[in-house]
Amino acid sequence: MVSQVGNAPMPAPPAAGPDSLLITAAELLAWRRRLLALGGGAAGFDWLLDLGGGLRWSQLQALWCHPEAEVRLDCSLEALEALWRRHLDTHEPLQFLVGLCPWRDLVLPVAPGVLIPRQETELLVDLALSLWPSDRVECRWADLGTGSACLAIALARSLPLSRGFAVEASPDALAQAGANLSRWELQRRVTLLAGDWWQPLEPWWGELDLVVSNPPYIPSATLAELEPLVRDHEPRLALDGGPDGLRAIRSIVAGSLTGLAPGGLLLLEHHHDQSDAVADLLDGAGLERLAVHADLEGRARFASGWRPGG
Repeated sequence: MVSQVGNAPMPAPPAAGPDSLLITAAELLAWRRRLLALGGGAAGFDWLLDLGGGLRWSQLQALWCHPEAEVRLDCSLEALEALWRRHLDTHEPLQFLVGLCPWRDLVLPVAPGVLIPRQETELLVDLALSLWPSDRVECRWADLGTGSACLAIALARSLPLSRGFAVEASPDALAQAGANLSRWELQRRVTLLAGDWWQPLEPWWGELDLVVSNPPYIPSATLAELEPLVRDHEPRLALDGGPDGLRAIRSIVAGSLTGLAPGGLLLLEHHHDQSDAVADLLDGAGLERLAVHADLEGRARFASGWRPGG
């Protein structure tokens, strides 16, 4: 939102809070230059200003043309600087330091012990909605390894007449998923279940119309090569896919004919170099109408298959 001073567009300060700070554009931009000189990228720093300070990117751009403008931040420069220095020193993800992660049209609370939702995983929702017949508005779906419940929340909001299940083995992630489902008032339409993959869904085996999963798929030996902010701070349980990265995917695919309803759809995210192996697993399990789907960079990142019948 912007306000007008004469004919010049000016950032409209957010409502004042107990820790808010009113500052001129010139002061803010000088402070920003000083902290960027410490290291890190401008994109990450501006993300911190947005989610931590309440200054949207569009507002920040307007300040360059109007150094005399005043803008109100949601917190002090000292607090934001402390977070940025901690991020540089420890490689802790900014999402954990702020406790929030933008994803699709959501701003999801996240915390250590929960995988940070990735941009490419947004496509998993889009694929599910594009592949699922539009005339089947009532369905029973499941999200295996729900983590923050990002996929479950998006599916529940997109399929309001459906019933969903969110499965998670990690106690930390289970607690975060429950809090996030409650935040969007979806706990009555999405049942949270503790356990591994298909096992907690046994009462509904053979009745699940749509199942999605973003399981761990990084080979164990390559975890040490990941960037420190991922390797040292995100949960290993959500990253480690076993010796070849396919341990979880094998379990999910192996249970698909039992868990899916006749005509049910399984949709998986996998590593960009696992497409052929995942396709072989889906074919070997007896699924049909197999398809490979690309990510935002055009790499094979998703696979889908349907249970025969229905």
